[in-house]
Amino acid sequence: MRAKQVAGKIINDFLGIFGYELRSVNKDFSMQSALSRRAVSGLEITTIIDVGASNGSWSKMAKQYFPNAFYFLIEANDVHAQALLEFKSQNQNVDYVLAAAGDSVGEIYFDAKDPFGGQASYSPTTPDYITIHVTTIDKQVTEKSLHPPFLLKLDTHGFELPILKGAQDTLKKTNMIVIETYNFKLTPDSLRFWEMCSHLETHGFRPIDLCDPMHRPKDHAFWQMDLFFIRSSNHDFKSNTYT
Repeated sequence: MRAKQVAGKIINDFLGIFGYELRSVNKDFSMQSALSRRAVSGLEITTIIDVGASNGSWSKMAKQYFPNAFYFLIEANDVHAQALLEFKSQNQNVDYVLAAAGDSVGEIYFDAKDPFGGQASYSPTTPDYITIHVTTIDKQVTEKSLHPPFLLKLDTHGFELPILKGAQDTLKKTNMIVIETYNFKLTPDSLRFWEMCSHLETHGFRPIDLCDPMHRPKDHAFWQMDLFFIRSSNHDFKSNTYT
């Protein structure tokens, strides 16, 4: 073994006592690298709609690569209210709404137990579900006079289909979608990653990039990744050769 490998084994032997493991990071599969690749491709983006924005951390990262875009954040968990208010107050090109995104306007159930992993649902399945306001992306685009072309980012843990249904008009004016996809069904109605690819193809999108693949610790099975979709008509798809 090389010295680096030996050091890694020693560290992992120690971390293994506590159930943890140290792994190397492939920067080509990081969110930053994927955003950078899309930014230099020349794709036109005027407004970025960040659904499942939590404390705004993803939008803050995206601003490094799309600094001139307007950012509209949608977050269901009001635990992030102060962080979002501060983010908006520090940036003229940022606004937000505290609500879940879905296919209708009204109220919906939301699992607020995990501040960074909440999930909307039409019915409560645990005592952790609370009732919150739900809106649609199309409604917010109209009310806030958001300008296309759009980039939609969804980090919504299996509730993607209702959100996309509530964004039918917005999707027609969207150039890119970044969506957390899964290899397993988080809910009976959620789509696995290849099903999401098929669904978005009916709206005129194809996957162009991926990042942050994750394996679940109990069996090392592939769990999730973020997929980047752009218009099927984009010039990047005109060539079917590697070089």
